[in-house]
Amino acid sequence: MIKVMTVFGTRPEAIKMAPVVLELKKHADKIQTVVAVTAQHRQMLDQVLELFRIEPDYDLDIMSQGQTLYDITTKSLMGLKSVLEQEKPDIVLVHGDTTTTFAGALAAYYQQIPVGHVEAGLRTGNIYSPFPEEMNRKLTGSIAAIHFAPTATAKANLLKEAVAEKNIYVTGNTVIDALMKTVDPAYTFEDEMLNHIDFLRHRVILMTTHRRENLGEPMRHIYKALRSIVEEIPDTEVVFPVHRNPLVRKVVEEELSGADRIHLIDPMEYEPFANLMNKCSLVLTDSGGIQEEAPSLGKPVLVLRDTTERPEAVAAGTVRLIGTEKDVVYRETKRLLTDRHAYDTMSNAVNPYGDGKASQRIVQAILRDFGGEETVMEEFSL
Repeated sequence: MIKVMTVFGTRPEAIKMAPVVLELKKHADKIQTVVAVTAQHRQMLDQVLELFRIEPDYDLDIMSQGQTLYDITTKSLMGLKSVLEQEKPDIVLVHGDTTTTFAGALAAYYQQIPVGHVEAGLRTGNIYSPFPEEMNRKLTGSIAAIHFAPTATAKANLLKEAVAEKNIYVTGNTVIDALMKTVDPAYTFEDEMLNHIDFLRHRVILMTTHRRENLGEPMRHIYKALRSIVEEIPDTEVVFPVHRNPLVRKVVEEELSGADRIHLIDPMEYEPFANLMNKCSLVLTDSGGIQEEAPSLGKPVLVLRDTTERPEAVAAGTVRLIGTEKDVVYRETKRLLTDRHAYDTMSNAVNPYGDGKASQRIVQAILRDFGGEETVMEEFSL
């Protein structure tokens, strides 16, 4: 039996690791699956665990009011110390770029337990953008024994950093696996306001903003541009699940409160959010994961950042980096709403992030490297 421990703590990690956990459990005759969560996010994490019916074996429950990166790192590191000492897994799987990811990898390293990095190899080249995610990825990559790169570009980044090619598997992104299990064309929202939006006759813009580097004036510029768009184009509506960060909410309140056809709502659980994304016309976001999800649904994405660790979508034409300047946000959003060719070009571009089989490839690689199975794994490619 191979003992595999998965470690995650935030909603994005949980969404992307849930398909891996479920796939691991399909091989109960060969793999013992142990799930440890830090609960760096609490409520949002629990929602995803409930959706995918995953019950953690260990829950560190570290979240506290006003927590800092120091708090998350030290609590995760010390909490996982005893868990790893007790379980002694053969491999620890961490995901992506969160502080839980780095702390989980470091905790395993201190006990000389191999680390598998899911969604490895994403880079912007700037350790402060996104912060602290870029450095979390690089540090985790330095520790990892196996790198599950979602794309060939991510693999190339790892090779440039002298990672041995035999330790890299190109799998596609597990978020596509999760999305395929979640989106339902006949989905009905619990929020009746959303059910009453005419998604067929109106162009609905889905907006999300939360990045630290966009707090303050950058967000203010984005919101001013968005308000101008809605005022100028009468068949547009905006649905904006507003992040709980008080600094975000303050600017949203000042710039968008009371605006006609701009619906400010609380953060959504993953299932309704994924289905809202499926129904909307286009997405404005500074999120990383949405850059992967929305193109799978044929939705153009305007990224409110100057850099991205996901250049494949830019190259494929499904995503455009537009930054946060008011005039640019206004111009690029209006272009997609008024130029049908521009919209169709982005909407119909091929999604470079996966085919829904990433979790299967990850488990196959673990069985081969740790279980001695001579399986032939077909890597993900466009």
